[in-house]
Amino acid sequence: MTLADETRWMDATEQAALVRAGDVHPTELVTAAVERIEQMNPTLNAVVSQWFDEALGWAADPDLPGGPLRGVPFLLKDLSTAMAGQPLSNGNRALKDAGWRPPADSTLVARYRAAGLVILGRTNTPEFGTLPVTEPEAWGPTRNPWDLSRTPGGSSGGSAAAVAAGMVPVAHASDGGGSIRIPASCCGLVGLKVSQGRTSMGPGRDESGLSVEHVVARSVRDTALLLDVSHGPGVGDTVIASPPARPYAAEIGADPGRLRIGVQSTHPLGLPLDPACAEAARTAGKLLASLGHDVDEAWPAMQADPSLPVHFTRLWATQRALAVARVEEIVGRPTTDDEVEALNRVMAEHARQSSALDLALAQAAASNFRRALHAWWAPPPAGDGWDLLVTPTVAELPPRIGEHANDPSDPMAPMRRAGRWVPFTPAFNLSGQPAISLPLHESPEGLPVGVQLVAAYGGEDALLRVAAQLEAASPWAHRQPSL
Repeated sequence: MTLADETRWMDATEQAALVRAGDVHPTELVTAAVERIEQMNPTLNAVVSQWFDEALGWAADPDLPGGPLRGVPFLLKDLSTAMAGQPLSNGNRALKDAGWRPPADSTLVARYRAAGLVILGRTNTPEFGTLPVTEPEAWGPTRNPWDLSRTPGGSSGGSAAAVAAGMVPVAHASDGGGSIRIPASCCGLVGLKVSQGRTSMGPGRDESGLSVEHVVARSVRDTALLLDVSHGPGVGDTVIASPPARPYAAEIGADPGRLRIGVQSTHPLGLPLDPACAEAARTAGKLLASLGHDVDEAWPAMQADPSLPVHFTRLWATQRALAVARVEEIVGRPTTDDEVEALNRVMAEHARQSSALDLALAQAAASNFRRALHAWWAPPPAGDGWDLLVTPTVAELPPRIGEHANDPSDPMAPMRRAGRWVPFTPAFNLSGQPAISLPLHESPEGLPVGVQLVAAYGGEDALLRVAAQLEAASPWAHRQPSL
């Protein structure tokens, strides 16, 4: 058995321990990951930019940082997160053709490198991260390792496919409407959306928006360790989550206490829900009750607000217009119709035709929604006093590739299709709360089905304690795709 085979299903914590013990050199881990990527990527199309020779050079350098993840191979999502001198396309044809390379690391990338991670390339993403599937016209679709006819989800679908297939143990991801949690569910991974302001978006982005950045991983302990090396404000950040009381890794195995947990196993708007997704939430509730928690069928009434998709879409469209404007600034000219996908062109144009008052009203509605939603977790008398909410992560099994394809005659069709199967995640981008998807269930066809747990703002510690408790009670590491 080769080292590539021996390390394929090891998580980042275990791989880093091998390096610290002197059992392997960082170059050996990187070479093994490169071998796996070269073997599997032609089938999956998960990794769209590769800089293997440079990565091997960094791994061989005696000055490779001696952080807790020294030598562990890693991939960056091809969206927004800058790495000095390496290509970044945001899933867009104009940036891809321009071969744009940012001049400096983002705050987050600098922290990853300081932890000793060796970054090998970038993973596929939908253009500007707009859709919950990974099928950009610029790069083509990424396929799910569990079923090659299906999507791995999005927008962090390339990262999720790479980790689920065993190319790397963990990979960067971001989440503006479910883009960490959705692919984690589709690919059988752990996906934590952190609290707004938990990780820095600097220097090129703002923490006050919908999106946050973290990783997709195979284990809860990796999720905690990666947060330990990346959390905290950067220069100029103004939305800053309170620091944890202790390292997040210390929450693994810690007693979560007896919690009051609500379970939601129906669609918030009363629409159809795949039986496997509903069963995933109910089964998780039963498991939590068996572990000593107080569990009831209950969920925040605000999730049924029919205006939520309207406000979210208006804010989402504004971000698409900003993305197009940034592309045009980088390439130094207006983009042509064939350089921006139909959905994003229409959304950007809608935002341009909206007024500043329209945006302010959407932001005010989002703020009111956030405060009302937070009250479900707040202790009495200010709120209802729940500790955690359990929901399905998604409402359907992973859709077939092509179901969200751009249609020039109906550009918003992919967004409507997306809305039918991802009703559970966007609310917590608007609220800024932490939420984690865990691979606790599988469909009759053997596809992964994720369960989402949501905590109060700043409650990553509670999420990690309960997630680790569930991982111990119902392990998933043995479930691997046959690819």
